[in-house]
Amino acid sequence: MKLTTKLAIAASAALLACASASAAEKIRIGIDGAYPPFNQLSAGGELTGFDVDISNALCDEMKADCEFVIQDWDGMIPALISGKIDAVVASMSITPERLKKIDFSKKYYNTPPGVAVLKDSELEGKSVEELKGMVVGAQVSSTHADYAEQKIPDIDLKLYPTPDEYKMELEAGRVDAVIDDSVVLSEWVKSEEGACCKLLMQLTPDPKINGEGAGIAVKKGNTELADKLSDAIAVIRKNGKYKEINDKYFDFDVYGGE
Repeated sequence: MKLTTKLAIAASAALLACASASAAEKIRIGIDGAYPPFNQLSAGGELTGFDVDISNALCDEMKADCEFVIQDWDGMIPALISGKIDAVVASMSITPERLKKIDFSKKYYNTPPGVAVLKDSELEGKSVEELKGMVVGAQVSSTHADYAEQKIPDIDLKLYPTPDEYKMELEAGRVDAVIDDSVVLSEWVKSEEGACCKLLMQLTPDPKINGEGAGIAVKKGNTELADKLSDAIAVIRKNGKYKEINDKYFDFDVYGGE
């Protein structure tokens, strides 16, 4: 074979490789980095957590070129609608209200809400009725805030931009209780930062408020991306990658019932 022919073949192969790389779907993933153990941003700027590892696994499965975009929680849906980001992997519950504005993949986990209080609280945790007349903290624009507002009677609900704020308010005694994902609260109270507090109770989810579990949000009408993500979730559930990630963070299956 002539040298020129070899060079032509090599050049063609290189062009094909470049074309294949450039053809990889680019997905900008919105994440807030403030919701451990699902996602968190270190002081050094490193993103870690269940949401992050799941995102990377799904992108690998789809052979997509993914980039994380740090976005405040309250601005996540507006950023998706405006096209600033293509998807949200930030423990966002699939709810009827959100489905009016955006679309979702199928769920990638489903855990119930819970309530945390100071360790010396005299509340017994038998019923949300015990919280009547108390100050309860929650994250703004969350299903947990909606749950508190609709299902816990006669409380003074205080909303905060991130869980970090309501945690500090609880530790300081400026709120009597906080409501969030029970796994988030459980992991927090087991940590040094959450030594002040305890998980008081798990709550029974209301599908109309809490939805079908956490899904990956996409722009309204982008069913192609939603379907690809749903298919990738099914694959990593089947091939063991999901369990590998799950077991890194939890001692139970956060996916919930099939």
